[in-house]
Amino acid sequence: MTTAPSRGAEQAPGRIVAAWAKNDGDAFAAACTEDASLILPGVYLKSRAEIRDFMTAAYAGPFKGTRVHGDPLSLRYLSDDVAVIVTQGGVLHPGDEKVTPEREIRATWVLTKKDEGWLIAAYQNTPTAA
Repeated sequence: MTTAPSRGAEQAPGRIVAAWAKNDGDAFAAACTEDASLILPGVYLKSRAEIRDFMTAAYAGPFKGTRVHGDPLSLRYLSDDVAVIVTQGGVLHPGDEKVTPEREIRATWVLTKKDEGWLIAAYQNTPTAA
């Protein structure tokens, strides 16, 4: 992983992992700025409220009982209050020990430092399977 001196941004993905482990759409959205964007295959969300509503519904449906895992590949600070993290991981279904190739993704996280800490301003992931 390309690293920079720790300034705290590297902890932001952990907030998502924790929210996901609880299947908590409110906690997931709280890790995002008010005007955050979230892009997943077939999905484009443009606010904290849209993200909260989508994740709450997903945790009640297709993501119920799932977890996520991601390994950092790189972290770059673009300024004192903007960072970009690239991770590789994916969704773990009940019983999975590791991310299966068909669910593996690489993600880009654009983070901004606010009074409440490092928040997601933009997130996008892409499946790694060809």
